[in-house]
Amino acid sequence: MKHIGVFYGAKANTTGRIANKIADALKTAAKTQKKSIKVSLIPIEDDWRPDFSDYDLSVLGVSTWFDGELPNYWDEALPALRTLDLSNKSVAIFGLGDQENYPENFVDGIGYLATIFESLGATVTGYTSTEGYTYLRSAAQRGDQFAGLAIDQDSQPEQTDERIESWVATLL
Repeated sequence: MKHIGVFYGAKANTTGRIANKIADALKTAAKTQKKSIKVSLIPIEDDWRPDFSDYDLSVLGVSTWFDGELPNYWDEALPALRTLDLSNKSVAIFGLGDQENYPENFVDGIGYLATIFESLGATVTGYTSTEGYTYLRSAAQRGDQFAGLAIDQDSQPEQTDERIESWVATLL
């Protein structure tokens, strides 16, 4: 059985709602694909020193604050996270951003977490196309892809469910 941990900011309401949607979509996709998985939701504020070794895949949720900053719940976890060796571990990142009001740092949080977790030895998986988004710059962009799933609940909320469903199917 594959064990997936979905880490998110519980105090960031939208990130929490998306984390729950992703957890539900993982369970649904696993049934469809006839795979056995266990999904655990972990609020990063409550457990900011998680043992990532407990999970076959860690799904990390992050929003981008202000002008491209990580939210407090990830900033506060960074000193402890930077001490971990995550060699042979996989992470997938989903991030929230607003491409219309913050086009110069759209979903930067994805890029910041990807860089941090890669420096710890983790493999980042779940890249998605930048097609269908309009923005100027993003720290999450790697070529023509984002280093995770970009969600824009402000400008494109009608696309969220489909994007989650497609992304989750690739993770399994």
